[in-house]
Amino acid sequence: QVQLVESGGGLVQAGGSLRLSCAASGTVRSINAMGWYRQAPGKQRELVASITRGGSTNYADSIKGRFTISRDVSKNTMYLQMNSLKPADTAVYYCAADRLLHRITGNYGIDYWGKGTLVTVSS
Repeated sequence: QVQLVESGGGLVQAGGSLRLSCAASGTVRSINAMGWYRQAPGKQRELVASITRGGSTNYADSIKGRFTISRDVSKNTMYLQMNSLKPADTAVYYCAADRLLHRITGNYGIDYWGKGTLVTVSS
């Protein structure tokens, strides 16, 4: 089992920055891919960014150039640096982890989820 705990959400003005963290614990050696998802009110959960154990990254078009996903293997922690935030970025952000990358990118049968952290961007 793997436990994921997000932190770093909060209220920020448009144009501001936040850094989200996702700390993983448990049998983390089974994890080969992780990702950040978000869900805005009334909308479906969507993939924001993903990262593999080898460090390969992928981003949603809506956040390219503004968000950066990274991980610190020694700390079993994944990050999402969010810059130039917009009100449209307001959502609950979830950390996801799986042994298979296509599950992360396809939002299909993902093994592990965090409980989420709320990001609110005011205009």
